[in-house]
Parts: sequence; C-alpha cells; structure tokens
Amino acid sequence: MSNSQFSPSVAALDFIQHPHKCLIGDQWVDAEDGRTLTVINPANGEQITTVPSGDKADIDKAVAMARKTFEDSDWSRIKPVDRQKLLWNFADLIEKNAGLLAEIESLDNGKSVVIAEHVDIRLAIDFLRYMAGFATKIEGRSVDVSVPFMPDAQFHGYTRREAVGVVGAIVAWNFPLLLACWKLGPALASGCTVVLKPADETPLTALMLGKLALEAGYPPGVLNVVTGTGIEAGSALAHHPDVDKLTFTGSTEVGKLIGKAAMDTMTRVTLELGGKSPTIVLEDADMQTAAAGAANAIFFNQGQVCCAGSRLYVQKKHFDNVVADISAIAEGMTLGHGLDPNSQMGPLISAKQQNRVCNYIEQGRSSGATITAGGSALAGPGFYVKPTVMVDVNQNSSVVQEEIFGPVLVAMPFDDIEEAVRIANDSQYGLGASIWSNNLSQVHRMIPRIKSGSIWVNCHTALDPALPFGGYKQSGLGREMGSDVIEHYTEVKSVLMSI
Repeated sequence: MSNSQFSPSVAALDFIQHPHKCLIGDQWVDAEDGRTLTVINPANGEQITTVPSGDKADIDKAVAMARKTFEDSDWSRIKPVDRQKLLWNFADLIEKNAGLLAEIESLDNGKSVVIAEHVDIRLAIDFLRYMAGFATKIEGRSVDVSVPFMPDAQFHGYTRREAVGVVGAIVAWNFPLLLACWKLGPALASGCTVVLKPADETPLTALMLGKLALEAGYPPGVLNVVTGTGIEAGSALAHHPDVDKLTFTGSTEVGKLIGKAAMDTMTRVTLELGGKSPTIVLEDADMQTAAAGAANAIFFNQGQVCCAGSRLYVQKKHFDNVVADISAIAEGMTLGHGLDPNSQMGPLISAKQQNRVCNYIEQGRSSGATITAGGSALAGPGFYVKPTVMVDVNQNSSVVQEEIFGPVLVAMPFDDIEEAVRIANDSQYGLGASIWSNNLSQVHRMIPRIKSGSIWVNCHTALDPALPFGGYKQSGLGREMGSDVIEHYTEVKSVLMSI
C-alpha cells in the first residue's frame, strides 16, 4: 500500500472548505432544521467537510420549485435548440473543470483521480453532448387513422412526445458525478425539471453540478440539489405525490422500496440496480488477454461496480492457469490514496462497506473456499480491502449468488457451453456479462441465451453513450443512455382531429 500523503490542489481545498448548502431554485440554503451530514475521505477515514442533512421539508421546497419552473416559467416554453445549447454549455463547463471535479470525486469517493477524470468525467461529458442532440429530435408521428364506427367522417391523427415533468433523481455513491449526468442528460434534453438527491456518502460533485448548471444558463429551479440521508431525503422524494418520474441507481434492496413507493402514486420509475455479472472464458480465447480482462472486470473501481465481473467461469482445461494469472495480478496491485497517480486501487467507500466485504470473504472461507489472492482488509487508516480471488466455491453459496460490491472474485471451472450458459444464468441478476473467445460464430450463438442487459465480447464494462445500459430480472427496470432513455423522460400524447 502507498502510505504517502497527498494534498489536494488549492482549488479543491477552496471548494471543500467553503460552506456547503442545498440548491433550491438559484438559492443556496441550509437544511430547514439546520442539521448536517459529515463527509468522510475513505482513504484515511477523516472528515472532509459537512453538508446539509435535508429531509421532507427540504424536499417539499425543492419539488415545489421544480414544479413551478416546469409549469410557469420560460423553461416550459424554451425552444428545443436552446435546450440543446444549454446542455452543450453544461458539458463544456464540466470539461473546463474536469481536473477539479476529479479531485473532489477522489476525495469524496476514494477512487483514483486519474480514473475519475479519464473515465467517469469523460464519459459524463460525452453523454451530455450526445443527449444534447436529442433535444431537437424528440418527435411524434403522423398516423393514418380509420375510426371504423364513423365511416363517413375524416380525421387527422398524430402523436406528440412531451416532457414528463418533475424528475426525482437518486444516485449511488460508486460513480457520483457520472450517474447524476446519466439522469440529467435526458431529463434536461426533454425539458423536464429535476430534484437531485446524491448519496449520503458522496454529495460534493452533485453540489458542484448545481453550481455549473446555473453558470451554464439554466433557469432557477430546473436543477435543484438536496443533500441528506436516503432514509429521510431519499424516502421523501420517492414518496412525493408531485414528482412525475423517479429514476434511481443503487442496490436492488433499496430499488424495490422505491419501486413500491412509485406504485403508490403511479409515478413513472426507472431503476438501475445490482448485479452479479459472469465473465465466461472459452477454451479458444487468448488466455493472457482474458485473465487481464477478467482482473480489470472485478478490480476496477475497487469492485464497486454494479456490473463488475464478479463471477468467473473458465473452461476446465485452462482454469488453473487463468486463476493463477489473475491471482498474480491481484497480488501485484498497488493500493493507495486516490490522489496518488501510482495507486491501482483505492479504498472502499466506508468502514461499513469494508466490513461487509470482509464478512463475505469469511463466509466463503468458512464454507470451504480457497483464497488464492488477498482475503483480508489492510490495517491502518482508510477502508482498504486486498483484491481477492476465491476458488473451490459452490454455485449456490452466498459469495456466488449475492452481490458483494467489492474486489472479490469467485472462480469456477465448467465443462462445455451448455454448462457455461446454465450457470451464467443461475442468478437473480442480469445486468452484464462478458464472453472471451476467438470463435465469434460460437459467441453469436451464445449471446441470445445469456439473460443480461449488456453482453461484452473480449472486453468488460465498456460503455458508450449511444448504447443503452440496464438489466434483466432483479437488475432493474428501464435503461440508461442510448436513444431508448428518452422514452423514460417523455409522455406520448395522441391527438385526433375531425377534419
């Protein structure tokens, strides 16, 4: 582990030390009752700053502002081309501040500042620019109607796509800025207004996004940011009767609660939830490439990725060699502070998450699993867990079936394609999967049989703004990114005119 001390830039320190407030309209305000949340740096367990701990009263104010802006302000009449220009402005400002945002994200989340800038923020910028193009391409269609019970009458029929209204967006802590932009892009392109509730642990870049949105020229009330706990602020937003659409990224457990809350008010809802994604290595794959890819699939972002390749299935003849290569990669990784450019893996988000991951490792060990790399937390400050590889695991065990959300890989051999498909699908989740093979004919035959929202071939967790992302089964409802996402932020209105 890298034990060097790393200090943020003057700009990052200035932002962190500045008093933080919620954004409602164009006003920066404390929580109604004055309470605050402590923000911790996962790299050392020390307090960074505090933010308001908003609750129902603050959410009520933010939703009322978002509603007023959507219904009564110039935003409701803004031209599509102007929505497009604003999103470009927003993306440009994020790009201008990419280095600062990456530092803030690293300090808040623990992840590598290099990864934050060149993966999280880069993808967020590209996605906002991609969505900007859809602002001018939200279309209805003309329909040639018959109205059979009025044979002598003539009609003109058409449809319109209209902004759904006020969006409540709740995002997870593993990719705070990127996930927020996945919600903001289609909402703002469609003409919606937004109340954004960032995760308790990682509120800082969301507040920075609120600042940049105002700077980009968005009218007050288009983007409102309320920090607070999920139990208070998140629940209040999920249950709010004046929210027209909820969008959530996080655990399946919490997603189910939000889905139930949405049904009580018949609120539109999309949920991007958990995963236990398989990495399938066939016997004709390039084994060194597959091993390196499988290691990246699980250890990237400390394994705190909903579609992490946490289940490894390797055709039996190559199993031992692939596991040995991945274990060597794991043992050679440098753990350290996110601001250290040489760090290959940062800390987990919290002491709670560190304990959760270590408990799963112990469950695996006690049920007979063999640890070939890692297998424990690191002593000292910060919430680090060594990259871990387990073999001799049972397909039905908790470490195989449940989402660990940490740098823990469970590996099992298989005999043939039929077995690989069967065990890959033997999960309540269906978010992502990767197949490693040079026999693309065989891969094409496998793809329809894997029950997963994304299939990667000879890569894993490669994302592009043009491709939709979301899950089968208990990995969620709806899709992020791609053209499909616009449907979730618009309503279809049918119009029939007698002529």
